Amino acid sequence: MNNEQATSRPTSPIPADDLNRQLTVADADGEELQRVSIVGNNYTILVSGAQTAGRYCLIDMLVPDGGGPPPHRHDFEEMFTLLEGELEFTFRGKTQTVRAGSTVNIPANAPHVFKNKSGKTVHMLCMCTPAGQEELFLAVGFPIDSRTSPPPKPTPEEQAEKVKLLAALLPKYRTEMVTA
Repeated sequence: MNNEQATSRPTSPIPADDLNRQLTVADADGEELQRVSIVGNNYTILVSGAQTAGRYCLIDMLVPDGGGPPPHRHDFEEMFTLLEGELEFTFRGKTQTVRAGSTVNIPANAPHVFKNKSGKTVHMLCMCTPAGQEELFLAVGFPIDSRTSPPPKPTPEEQAEKVKLLAALLPKYRTEMVTA
């Protein structure tokens, strides 16, 4: 082996650093973050798809007792890490209780739902990959001031308008509601 071969490096299979992208540091209580309430759950967008070139989003979720979405499925991966409390997760019709410290990965296209029946607020992180779910939440949720703000009390007309908007946006965000 000659000197040239010993010091040359093969071309890297990893693309060059994208200097247009920036480091993201998110404080869940930071004033600059976007927050919404959806069906009484408070969601704070910690990291958006705009910050990850669409690769994923990360959402801080506070789910009160009785809270949780209706049964649904979507064409992307969704992962939850429970930080406090416990939830009942129903995946493909089978229900199990998941407690703080656990991580749940929902494969793309699988029907699922979660419900808080614990009597206490649940705190968890939700990562969706690729990103986009946060955009749906921001479009159909009611803005709130802080992570722990009480959920707004929309009028029946405001609620009906959000339900109509959700139905119109579900295909764009590759999500559908399913019957239990």
